[in-house]
Amino acid sequence: MRVVFFCISLLVTALLIFALGTATWAPLALGNFLSPQHGIWQNAEPAKQSFDAELNFPDLKGNATVYIDERLVPHIIADNDEDAYFIQGYLHAKFRLWQMEFQTYAAAGRISEIVGDVALDYDRAARRKGITYAAENLLKEIEANPITKAEVDNYTAGVNAYIATITESRLPVEYKLLGYVPEKWNNLKTALFVKQMTETLAGFEDDLPMTKALAYFGDAKLRLLFPQIADSLDPVIPKGTIYPEASVHPIPPASKDSLYIQPDTTIVQGKLKEIEKPNPANGSNNWAVSGSKTQSGAPILCNDPHLNLTLPSIWYEIQMITPSMNAYGVSFPGAPGVIIGFNDSIAFGFTSSERDVKDYYAIQFKDETKTQYRFNNDWKNADLRIEEIKIKGKPSVYDTVAYTVFGPVTYDNSFPASAMPGKALAARWKAHDPSNELLLWHYLDRAKNYEDYENALQYFTCPAHNVAFASKSGDIAIWQQGTFPARWNRQGVYVMPGEDSSYMWQTFIPRSENPHILNPARGFISSANQRPADSAYHYFIPGEYDLYRGIEVNRRLAAMNNITPQDMMKLQNDNYNVFAETARPLLLKYINQSSLEGTAFKYLDTIQNWSLKNDVNLIAPTFFTLWFNNLEKQIWDDEFEKAGIDKMHPSQPTLIEALLRDSAFSFIDNINTPQTETIADVINASFIQTVANADSLAAINKLSWGAYKNTTIYHLLKAKVMPFARTGLMIGGGKHVVNATQHDHGPSWRMIVHLTKETEAYVVYPGGQSGNPGSPYYDSFVDKWAAGEYYKAWIMKKGEEGSDRLVWKMIFKKG
Repeated sequence: MRVVFFCISLLVTALLIFALGTATWAPLALGNFLSPQHGIWQNAEPAKQSFDAELNFPDLKGNATVYIDERLVPHIIADNDEDAYFIQGYLHAKFRLWQMEFQTYAAAGRISEIVGDVALDYDRAARRKGITYAAENLLKEIEANPITKAEVDNYTAGVNAYIATITESRLPVEYKLLGYVPEKWNNLKTALFVKQMTETLAGFEDDLPMTKALAYFGDAKLRLLFPQIADSLDPVIPKGTIYPEASVHPIPPASKDSLYIQPDTTIVQGKLKEIEKPNPANGSNNWAVSGSKTQSGAPILCNDPHLNLTLPSIWYEIQMITPSMNAYGVSFPGAPGVIIGFNDSIAFGFTSSERDVKDYYAIQFKDETKTQYRFNNDWKNADLRIEEIKIKGKPSVYDTVAYTVFGPVTYDNSFPASAMPGKALAARWKAHDPSNELLLWHYLDRAKNYEDYENALQYFTCPAHNVAFASKSGDIAIWQQGTFPARWNRQGVYVMPGEDSSYMWQTFIPRSENPHILNPARGFISSANQRPADSAYHYFIPGEYDLYRGIEVNRRLAAMNNITPQDMMKLQNDNYNVFAETARPLLLKYINQSSLEGTAFKYLDTIQNWSLKNDVNLIAPTFFTLWFNNLEKQIWDDEFEKAGIDKMHPSQPTLIEALLRDSAFSFIDNINTPQTETIADVINASFIQTVANADSLAAINKLSWGAYKNTTIYHLLKAKVMPFARTGLMIGGGKHVVNATQHDHGPSWRMIVHLTKETEAYVVYPGGQSGNPGSPYYDSFVDKWAAGEYYKAWIMKKGEEGSDRLVWKMIFKKG
């Protein structure tokens, strides 16, 4: 039945492409697309498809076997590391080829080659961000190190070994729809993938909108609107921790007050336009509890990274067994190793640091050729990179990107940022610097103890993360690991002058001074993208921090004892809304019930009696979300619209804490009206507006939280139709909630590792092991994930080759 449904759905999709006039990026000729021998019918995978195989490759050093379990999870047993990475590359290509290649096209700014000039601005932006430049620098370091060079060489050989076998009929369906074929893989593509993920997790900044806001509000008001530390902060490293004095002391330039934070009133007019930035909701939860708090006496480590929900999934589950490692977890199709997981001795997980490691500098070019720019009282030669952007069906477009001492000029007169008319802006991004992050995973996958973990961390420079650790020897720890610029106060909040070296990053924070803790007295470590340290930390560390998930995680863990893996499952799926707990009393305090009528009383009662859980069938989470969104518009829109900024407002925690501190908060009053609005006015007006919104939603049966949120896992091409996507998943959670599932964003992998003598692990992700929409393994984990359930991972050991968990076997031989 699935085979028939897949073919019909895919045919409808193809016909829609043609009917909507987008045949330029549709496939081969329609006849070939529908050909029984080569077309879409060949992508429909039977339910009883066998994956057994005997394969011979001259690149192998010895023999290896892949045992595939009932969930299509491969367990690689190889005689050496080189063959294991070759096989990993082969499996990634076999099950995820289109996905892994498409992502490297995106990183390199090559999407126009596939879909035409509709992607031209995207490609120009990718080139101007310098992602390929960053990947080239990464690749130099990878290939200079014999360990990582061997890993990527063998991984690449494995990918290409599969590509060499693929026929037109067996091409992934996306190639057929888009009308192109795969290239040979190379090591640069792996580096591009790594830097694409770096951009996702460390490419966010607000320098341009903050600079435009400075012109309207001034620095003093912006310190209030965008504070560095929230009143209710519960940081990664517990409050009260005593930090050593800073060992480096960056010196602000003498012109800071007169030149840097002085508003430039010439840029107030007009709307701000920026290139697309990563989703600010990208983040994660992780925590580990020591044996003193668990029922078994063994540590438990948990992790759930929050990313865009996509099909194929970003993750591919795998076990790799060689004489040097036995690593289990998830991998990135496109890169070698286990990225989040565990081995025989330890477990490890990641959350994004949310620290700002990207700044913009205003550049003065000598003339339109962009060959020279002003620097330190001289004209310095720019390195010009001529970017050829090939466009499907049309001539190439050429773009000249100038590289300066800071980095690539992202915005200039041919690709302008309206916030800075007439100025060129160069990006100083830590991800451009030479590094070799693959060494982190090489050593983590083989780590035995805390010392091995700490040694591995030194190779992780960008994107910075909070790396959680637990071991069978009983240790738990967390480091905020990355290489961070040591900033003077307010450095990098706004676009900085780039005409001399005085505003450049002067040095980096020594790694030993990054926030970290080992075996805390409270018996647990955790992070949820909140600020890593309180005001006792001596460095200026701007970022896009979360707040309330960390509060709830720490509150729950502190109260728990005799913890089991099942308790951790409940916590990862916890729907309690601490933000609503904070905001509701203030909102209800000012409601004027005498002015209410009709359904308003029903909605008020719903909020008053709400459990504060974002459960799927409740109306209250929807009403509360709409109410606070409307309140934000009431308070911010008048002034931010006048400032020309529509995509950056103060955070919700900032607003509620400001209102709790000061009921006469100056931004409550609407500057466009003659009267003076009070806190009661805006709360009641936003409530009445929300009643109308809620009535409209109720009329179409979309007022319950699950229906309103409509959690959807889109295909990477943003296709919404089956069999490419899963829509209408009824899941609770949301923003500010430990279960961070939003409309198309949320927990992309849930993992609970119980470090008993025989490791016990529970895992799930919103997808399936196959990237083929015509396979039953394309989305086979989604329903379990949506229900908040888990699979008990089968951690294969040598000697279990006859287990009834094994369904298929792939034998790899040299030859």
